[in-house]
Amino acid sequence: MTEQTHHHHGIDYIEITVGDLAEAKRFYASAFGWQFNDYGPEYAGIRRQGDASGESGGLRAGEPVGVGGPLVLLFSSDLDASVASVRAAGGRVVEGPYEFPGGRRFHFTDPSGNELGVWAEK
Repeated sequence: MTEQTHHHHGIDYIEITVGDLAEAKRFYASAFGWQFNDYGPEYAGIRRQGDASGESGGLRAGEPVGVGGPLVLLFSSDLDASVASVRAAGGRVVEGPYEFPGGRRFHFTDPSGNELGVWAEK
């Protein structure tokens, strides 16, 4: 088990509200290989990679929040493969990929309409 370090005022956990928990789990597992800890029909914790007991966030069943809230960015070591995975899993690329000073990135929406981004270094 990996020891978790918490940082004062650092982002510690992200929750994504989804309209259909089962569909969201299917999408994120297919697109990014995420695994989950299930806590009933309305919540699933997102496991940290390589740590079955630790979590970096969760999927919460409810009314999805529209575009314009906080933007979660994921890191990718292969941005083009991430674009393909998002599309193959049923996500919709809504912006990019495009260059920015630190590398390249794109934005997508999941099946609930949540917008997230993925970036890669130059």
